Amino acid sequence: MSGVLVTGASSGIGREVVRLLHRRGVRVAGVARDAARLAALALELPGFVPIVGDVTAEGFPSRAVSEADEVLGGLDGLVNAAGILEAGTLETTSDADFDRTLTVNLRAVFSLSREAVPFLRRQAPRAAIVNVSSVGGLRPFPGVLAYCVSKAALDQLTRCMAIELAPSGVRVNAVNPGVIVTELHRRGGMSEESYATFLERGKQTHPLGRVGTAEEVAVTIAYLLSEEAAFITGETLAIDGGRHLTAAR
Repeated sequence: MSGVLVTGASSGIGREVVRLLHRRGVRVAGVARDAARLAALALELPGFVPIVGDVTAEGFPSRAVSEADEVLGGLDGLVNAAGILEAGTLETTSDADFDRTLTVNLRAVFSLSREAVPFLRRQAPRAAIVNVSSVGGLRPFPGVLAYCVSKAALDQLTRCMAIELAPSGVRVNAVNPGVIVTELHRRGGMSEESYATFLERGKQTHPLGRVGTAEEVAVTIAYLLSEEAAFITGETLAIDGGRHLTAAR
């Protein structure tokens, strides 16, 4: 790999992808809104390229991709890890909440991927895109309607992109994590007490008897980016301790 651009790089799964790729000698640029966190990551990882900005802002996807390609000396990987989760049902989710969730979780992925394709084609057949979806894209869960809809749509976007880009040698896959210990749920409004209860309950809702770690997801993303996965495209891979296999409870 000559270089990989990772969104959502300042925390959670995105940050662990950056760290893992850096350890493996890959040149990485990371996008996030939090300039301080990106700066701290740059101090931790010499050579890491921080790109501060909002993936939903007009014109930013084009600028971010161009900058990453230039500073990394080529772009052969894109990891769309930025995402949000907000609680809400059919009756309690406002139009604004619904639109915001789909804008971050779906449209931004579409925009960044579209802008990245010309650069990735230059690196084919080793170029790849990995989208961070969710077990919520594979099956519905109550109370997070917009999130589940956005991730189900992201899975279909992944498949559509994969079939369109296959002739040019660019692979596109998605990972679908179960409950992973990150800041996602707390940023979505869950209190510390509720989050602790949620994680404890995860021992029963995940057949393997525990929730997952961001590092475990990062390892799979790194594999899908690598030439070891050269014959895999259009997949939505559950990393969820078997959560998608269970009945609703």
